[in-house]
Parts: sequence; structure tokens; C-alpha cells
Amino acid sequence: MVRGALASEERSDELGLWIEVTGTQGPGYTYDLYFSEVAQAPEGASVGVDGGITIVVPAASVDRLRGARLEFASDGLVLVNPNQPAPDELHPGIPEAILAHGVTGELAQVAIRVLEESVNPSIASHGGRADLVALDEGNQVAYIMLSGGCQGCAMSRMTLSDGIEKMLREEIPVLKEVVDVTDHASGANPFYAHS
Repeated sequence: MVRGALASEERSDELGLWIEVTGTQGPGYTYDLYFSEVAQAPEGASVGVDGGITIVVPAASVDRLRGARLEFASDGLVLVNPNQPAPDELHPGIPEAILAHGVTGELAQVAIRVLEESVNPSIASHGGRADLVALDEGNQVAYIMLSGGCQGCAMSRMTLSDGIEKMLREEIPVLKEVVDVTDHASGANPFYAHS
């Protein structure tokens, strides 16, 4: 399939298949696969040949793609990658030291209970969900990620400030801030629609 697509390109003998990590979405990486000139491979890129096709992986993607393979599925090509993003890649707005503690502290457990018992049942009717990603108990900051119908929704800011934050502060009065770390630009179903 790749060889056929490459053969249809002008100057196909100068092109290679470039594969790179472009970011994260959900728990995994996002990718870009495209044909470009092999001669333009930047310093540090990994360049190799597999099945007669030159493959270029830019330096920043090499470790993230180590051990990955391209497979053909019924709906096209699928990149199977054994690597997962590090927590700081998934949640770049949260300090790494806070992520390292996870959600095991006493206040974090209270926040999880509030989300599961009060918040999520009320936003489930819109296909939404809120999860605690981290809780900085020293600075009393909760980091929340919204998903489902809340991810990308125009009302998500109001849902967070007027609903989720109020419920959390009722149970955790010392909480100073609730931070939304959701990637609202991505998501398979970011808006709620009536059936």
C-alpha cells in the first residue's frame, strides 16, 4: 500500500515515508505520516530502509517510536506503538513533582469521591465526565480533566466553575483553585447533541 502510494508521487525516488509524533490525545500519542524528501532529513533523524521504502523518523520522535510498527488494517494503515506518553507529556500544565504523587493523598481521595458520587452522575446526561489528574495538597490546587461531552464543549468553563469547583469546595474547604487541564481541541465526541 505504501509502495503504491509512493510510486504515484512525482520524484518518488527522492522521497521517503516520514513518521513522527505530533502530540498526545487521550492516553496515547498522535502521529503524522507523509512523504517528503529524504535529503531534507534533519540532523539526528533516524533514516533506514524497510521493504524498499526509506523511512525517516525525526530525532524528537525516535525514542517515542522505538519498537513501533506500521500494520495494514481493514480501514487503512495503523501505527502500533508499544510506547506511551510520560505523565508530563500528557499533562504539560501540571508540575512533574505533583504528577509523581498521583492521586493517593487524603484530599485527593475526597476529591475523587465527590467527582464519582456527585459530579459525574450530574454531567453524565450530557455524555460528560470529570476526573482528578492530580491534587497539589501543599498549594491546595486540584487538576481536573474533562472528557466525553464536556471535552470541547462551549459550556465547559461554566460547568467547571459553577458546578465542579463548588461541589469540590463544599467537601474540601481548603481548596484554593481548580484547574482544567483538558485538551478541548481534541476528542471524538466533544459536543452533546440530542438524539
